[in-house]
Amino acid sequence: MIDFERVPSPCYVLDEELLERNLAVIDRVRQAAGVEIIVALKACAMWSIFPLLARHSDGATASSVAEARLVAEEYGAPAHTYAPVYTDGGFEEIMRCSSHITFNSVSQYERFAPQAILRGISCGLRINPGYSPVETDLYNPCVAGSRLGIPAGRLDRLPEGVEGLHFHVLCESGPEHLALALEAVERNFGEFLPQVRWLNMGGGHLMTREGYDCERLIAVLNGFRARHPHLRLIMEPGSAFTWRTGYLVSRVEDIVENGGVRTAMLDVSFACHMPDCLEMPYQPAIVGARICAPGQRGWRMGGNSCLAGDYCGEWIFEREPEVGRRIVFEDMIHYTMVKTTMFNGVAHPSIAIWRRGGTLEPVREFGYEDFKGRMS
Repeated sequence: MIDFERVPSPCYVLDEELLERNLAVIDRVRQAAGVEIIVALKACAMWSIFPLLARHSDGATASSVAEARLVAEEYGAPAHTYAPVYTDGGFEEIMRCSSHITFNSVSQYERFAPQAILRGISCGLRINPGYSPVETDLYNPCVAGSRLGIPAGRLDRLPEGVEGLHFHVLCESGPEHLALALEAVERNFGEFLPQVRWLNMGGGHLMTREGYDCERLIAVLNGFRARHPHLRLIMEPGSAFTWRTGYLVSRVEDIVENGGVRTAMLDVSFACHMPDCLEMPYQPAIVGARICAPGQRGWRMGGNSCLAGDYCGEWIFEREPEVGRRIVFEDMIHYTMVKTTMFNGVAHPSIAIWRRGGTLEPVREFGYEDFKGRMS
């Protein structure tokens, strides 16, 4: 159990023991279903844990030059790379750092794939099967008019050299949703499956969530494999690796009240450090608190940027917030550090790992030079 009073504020802190629990689940699925599971850096690019992740995965996936380079330099293997669009200026570095490259459109494939194929890189196309269970349009890759992937009916034939197909339609989803997605792929793109060597099923497979039916996931994968035994099956979950493995530790610096609304002013920002809370919107759990039921009034958490809407809540606490008290947000490792910004000059929280045995290992601190470097 982490002693949060020993953690500096603000700080992202990852619990190594919780991470290892997730990795055991992922290993079980890899072995039972014979599927390759690779880490999606867009969810967590904390490269200090790459050595541990590498022992329990089959590589990593990137969506930019910087991510591909980080995989190649720190993960120990070239990346599976997909980006919505590639540029002439960045593609040389993408090729240097990648073993697989997926293209969002036929035109991008025709423009860039020939040079990648000459280097022995396996190239694929992203397809849009037209099914997604995601209800929030901001996160739905199959929303009407989506720019992501080739829609059904728009692909008459596979261009020469295509070795794989890729789809990504899930977000924190269950195995029943993957089954429906695979049915849509078979229905709309089934004629192409015998022509390719691999199928990348993207991310959103939240197999480490409490209550997730891993046996059903394994059955879905094995059933699909039985129908298409020649295919390498690849999954690239982001959240599943670091789901509920860590926290964002903050501190109450002031308490303000206006119109009956009590706000605990923190040394962290929702706009800068937890943007999903504003974008989704999403209200995270807080240690020692519960989210208010409709009609209840509790405490709102206020961020430290000047954005008027930099707040979230409300929560009811076991102990009322007061200046100096720690506020610990749960499940803040995936899709948090990777979205952290220095808007308003607000510094990033520090990063640390709580090791087995109760030692706190600082990983990184941020300050003025980091902000200055971003602005130069």
